[in-house]
Amino acid sequence: MDARDDWTPVVDLIERVVGDADLLSSVVAGVRTMVREVAALPSADIAGHTRALLVAATRALAARRGPTEAELSFVEELAVTRARQGVPVEAVLGAIHVAERAIWSRAREVAGAAGVGAERLLDARELYDDWAEAVRARLIAAHRATKAGQGPRTRDREAAILRRLLDGGSAGALAAAEAGLPVAGGLWVLAGRPGVAAAGLERSLRDQPPVLCAVVDGLLVGVLGRAPSSRVARAGVVAGVVAGLAGPAEPEELAAVRHLAVAALSAAESAGRTGVVHVARVPALAAVVDRADLAAVLLDHHRPAWTALGARAEPVARAVCAWLEADRDVDVAAERLFVHPNTVRNRLQRFAEVTGIDPSATFGGVDAWWLCHSWLAQA
Repeated sequence: MDARDDWTPVVDLIERVVGDADLLSSVVAGVRTMVREVAALPSADIAGHTRALLVAATRALAARRGPTEAELSFVEELAVTRARQGVPVEAVLGAIHVAERAIWSRAREVAGAAGVGAERLLDARELYDDWAEAVRARLIAAHRATKAGQGPRTRDREAAILRRLLDGGSAGALAAAEAGLPVAGGLWVLAGRPGVAAAGLERSLRDQPPVLCAVVDGLLVGVLGRAPSSRVARAGVVAGVVAGLAGPAEPEELAAVRHLAVAALSAAESAGRTGVVHVARVPALAAVVDRADLAAVLLDHHRPAWTALGARAEPVARAVCAWLEADRDVDVAAERLFVHPNTVRNRLQRFAEVTGIDPSATFGGVDAWWLCHSWLAQA
């Protein structure tokens, strides 16, 4: 039998043991009983961190590797959290030891029935011990640094956790556990422009825990444990700001969800909307504004039309956008542009002549809006 195939029953065994909800509850109860310093912590807090650590260890066993940087970052955050809660490092290590002992004890009990021999289980335990040693070293260093006043500031920590969360995958699952976000039921990602106007929106987000919020890559990004409340939506409308929203999704999927939230933000801005706009409310616009490569092709193809329009290019583009965004109502578009309705009609006709695009057709309207919006963006 291939050595790798021989390892599969071991991994399956550990996964079953770690995934046993009754065992996890027993582990948490044991930790709270045997380690006095953590007894005051909520059971959900202990369970969340314990589960995340054990799942990470199982992944390491499956790949037969040491801890990844994402796993070590999670351990650092756990150490910082416990240090700020006043839990001594010895108690943190003691709690982990109690959990480890319970897990491996159960694994030995059921190994025979699972077809895993004692020698193979010992190999797994040795590999786990190597993984755990690196984890403990990082935990101790981070705990001591925090106690010495050298730990990261709260907002820096939030941004660091948020970045890992938005990476998705196993790093996202670990970060969700560290942030106290639910690992089941789905998470929501909100993206907006930071600044004074968005301060009210950020405050309303923080008033709806559990939430993780920080400025990441120039955008105000929040990950929420439930859909934004009506108060969050009102805060955006009152401030005249817009935010894109996507979700719900599992922590492992947040990289893609973040992309959708940013696309929703750009789409809502293009449509002149305010408040919190879910990507499902602007799917066509989100798809359009997200494809800069196709926009470049569209611009290049119609460059002669822009040149032919000359000084009238911008007014024509604005007329086309206004007419389409007014659901093809000439009078409404004219009012918005402060021009006569016939002026709007003339500009629409001129656009059709130079581009060959019929803005009154279904797909022609999409192409016309996209082209004119791109023209105005580069003007």
